[in-house]
Amino acid sequence: MTRAGFARPHSADGDPLAQERLCAGMATVVLTDMRASLAARTAFFDERVTSAIQAGVDQVVNLGAGYDDRALRFRTPGVTFFEVDHPDTQGDKQARLNAMLAGDEPARGAGWPVLVAADFGSDDVPALLGAAGHDRRRATLFICEGLLVYLDQPTTVRFLSGARDAAADGSVLAASLSVHAEGLDSPAVVARANARRRSADAEPWQTILPASAQVALLASAGWQVAAAVDAADLGTGAERGRALLVTAAPAG
Repeated sequence: MTRAGFARPHSADGDPLAQERLCAGMATVVLTDMRASLAARTAFFDERVTSAIQAGVDQVVNLGAGYDDRALRFRTPGVTFFEVDHPDTQGDKQARLNAMLAGDEPARGAGWPVLVAADFGSDDVPALLGAAGHDRRRATLFICEGLLVYLDQPTTVRFLSGARDAAADGSVLAASLSVHAEGLDSPAVVARANARRRSADAEPWQTILPASAQVALLASAGWQVAAAVDAADLGTGAERGRALLVTAAPAG
């Protein structure tokens, strides 16, 4: 809902009001401390999507998509958006999409998202994507925004290794990584961060690491970081040293 108020690009066939329409009827939530970081993340991932489409990538897989609107905002003929998330979230989002786009057949034919229900802790995500029509022989942009902090490290490696197995040459992983300064105790940082979060009991953060350890974690899952930027460098006022935004290519 906060993102719905940001000034953002959209494709020629895209819906600039998609985020607002997806969130219609939701209880109002006001973000304060997270707003600047969210603005930086939004700009980063919007740019990754538009750049990939311009480069000819015709598959976008949004891992942990939630109520993200990019499949509608950047709707482009010939480009398929796959959105993967928990079955409960997907059920509600499907109902919202049906209400938004009832009778809008052009939208269904170009950029209508393919919703894939999955539990990242246990399900075989590449197999579910394949069953939904994802073609691992073609290049894919994998989006992982605001997700990995909720997964423990073994799950992260297994999960991203699966994505790597489904990534053809030319594929890209764009991910946001929660980081802290070198030399701090990571479990203590996670505990302090969760103590400040109202939703920590239901959805605890699990992985916050130094930037070098996050890059190594991606490498162990088969992804080589090609570029990285601190969210603070995107000019939205985000606090430095808290979020690293990376693009990575399949290694080997």
